[in-house]
Formats: sequence, structure tokens, C-alpha cells
Amino acid sequence: MISRTTESTENSRRQAPILPRDSVTSRGLVAVVAIMSFLAALTIGAVRIAQISSDAWRSDLSREATIQVKPVAGRDLDADVARTLAIAEKSPGVAEARVYSKEESEKLLEPWLGSGTDWKSLPVPRLIRLRLAERSDANLAALRRTLAENMPAALLDDHHAFSGRLSGISRAATFTGMAIFALVLCATVLSVSFATRGTVAANRPTVEVLHFVGARDSYIANIFQRYFLEAGCKGGLIGGGIAALLFLLSRFSSRVFDLFSGGGDAAFLFASFNLDATGYLEIVATVLFVALVATASSRLTVYSTLRNID
Repeated sequence: MISRTTESTENSRRQAPILPRDSVTSRGLVAVVAIMSFLAALTIGAVRIAQISSDAWRSDLSREATIQVKPVAGRDLDADVARTLAIAEKSPGVAEARVYSKEESEKLLEPWLGSGTDWKSLPVPRLIRLRLAERSDANLAALRRTLAENMPAALLDDHHAFSGRLSGISRAATFTGMAIFALVLCATVLSVSFATRGTVAANRPTVEVLHFVGARDSYIANIFQRYFLEAGCKGGLIGGGIAALLFLLSRFSSRVFDLFSGGGDAAFLFASFNLDATGYLEIVATVLFVALVATASSRLTVYSTLRNID
């Protein structure tokens, strides 16, 4: 009976890992990697959402244009609008033209001028919205020349300037997100490096015994690499999973805000945070990349630390 107990104890010792899997250091490392993975995934998701929104806005703007007909003293504004509409409908590339009524034009100005404005005393222009069959700068240039020759009070706006601003905002958001992502990776490398040095120092007797029995640095480095790879994958799954869940919950935020008074603005803001399938794939790739960075940095740190021990 005693021999069996001794044999089972020796087998458990042989099967026990060289580095403990459930230690304070391991749990702390998992928590750090989880936080870093969450921040990285949140950044990548936010950049993806900004790109989706910008592309959608620019796609809509590229298929639309606006003609502004200004009132001129001594001319009939309604007749000018009708004539401008006829010119626009005959223009190549214009699929549909719609005239905004006087009331609709005034309603568009209410957020800036207020609802109590005396519109009769103001020269409010009339708007004609054009839906383009296809984006063609040549067609728009031809329409602009025709309007200049026949209706000098009509101005064509192809939203090119606003589309350029959106492109600039999208590029700035992408650059900022990538900069934050790089900082998160740097913080991950530093955290893992310090954790690796601490783990090697805490297990220095084990490392010395391994060296004594003839183990090479590559064998010892593989042990630490598997240890930190496991911790990195756990932390990455936790952090990335929470970030993905946060983006999933944002799809239902509009329904939640509708239950509260005055939640329309918040619903409009948060309902736009819808991540597509590509965004979730990017989060998965980010989690794997963070885990690989943690593993690679731990391996390099182990090699540099072992040289000092030798």
C-alpha cells in the first residue's frame, strides 16, 4: 500500500509542469493580456466602424447632387425653379430630380435660425435634389455650364468638398487608431518582458537544475514560450470576447434608449456602432496577433535572461 502511494506521488511529480499554471504571476499576466487585448480589439473595431460610416456617407454623396436656386429681385422664383428642374432632368446622368418645397427648405434652416423666424423677410433659396445614375465629373461639368448659361441664379453642388472632409476624417481616425494600437502592443511587450524576467527569477533554481542536467537554452525557452502562449491565449480570448460582446450589444442599444425619455439622440448615436463580419474577423486576428506578440517577446526575454544566468 505504501509502495503504491509512493509510486503515485512520484508519477504526479513527474507529470507536474515545471512552471505552475495557476499562480499569482500567471493570473496577473492573463489579466494584463486581457486588458491589452480588449483595448486593441476596441481600437480596431472603432476604426472599422469609422471606415464603414465614412464609406457609406461618401457612397451616398457620390450618387447625389444639389442645385440651389437663389431668389433674384424682379424674377419669379417658382418659374426659375421649374426651368432649372427641366434642365436638370434633361441632363445626362441624372436619374431623378426632386424639388424641395418652400416649407421643406425653411424646415432645413430651422436648426440654425430657429422656429420663430420670419421667413417672408428672408431670401430663402429653393433646393433641387438630384439622384445620379452614375458618378460622372464630365456630366456634372456639363450641367454646371448649362446652368451658368441659362440660369445664373442656380448653383450646382456635387458635395465634393464635404466628401473630401469625410475622407480626411476617416484617414485621421485610422491613423489615430493605428497609433493607439501600436502603443497597446508596446505596453504588451513591456508587460510580458517584465513578467518573463520575474518568472525566470522566481524559477531560477529550476532553470539551474535544467542546465545542470544538460538542457539547452532552446528547451528552456520553449517551456516558457508555451507557458506565456497559454496565458496570452487566455487573456486574448477574454479581452477580445468582451470587446466583441460590447459591439454586439450596441446593435440593440437603440431599442434600449427608446424606453427612456429623451433617448432619441443617444439612440441615434449608439445605433450607428454596428460592426460587420469583417470587423469581427479583424478582432479575432487582433487577439491572435497580441498572443503571438506576447509569446515572441517572452521568448526573446528568456534568451537574454538565460545569458545572464549562465
